[in-house]
Amino acid sequence: MAGLDDLFKGNIVMGLAVGVGVAILAPVVVPILASVGKPLAKSMIKSGMLLYEKSRETAAELGEVFEDLVAEAKVELEGEGSAVTAGGIAVASTQVGVSVTAPTVESPSEEPARPGDAA
Repeated sequence: MAGLDDLFKGNIVMGLAVGVGVAILAPVVVPILASVGKPLAKSMIKSGMLLYEKSRETAAELGEVFEDLVAEAKVELEGEGSAVTAGGIAVASTQVGVSVTAPTVESPSEEPARPGDAA
């Protein structure tokens, strides 16, 4: 805004005139802006409160759906007869009658011999 700076630079009369104009118009303009701004601010606050309440309800519903899914999954697992064993995870399906055992990885008891090491 170089043009606005150049307008007031070195011209004290113009600066004083703008200052006096603002001082005279401020008592008239501020109440008008306040009368428009206050209802606008109130409506924004109301909208925010409604949005907050709606999001809380949605989050609660999602939580209930998630809890229901977890409960259904637990019931299905118990119904299938799955069990955790010492050698791995055994999953027995009562529908097909097939049992699958997942082996565990055992750590080696000794380190493997490296090339160049003397035995």
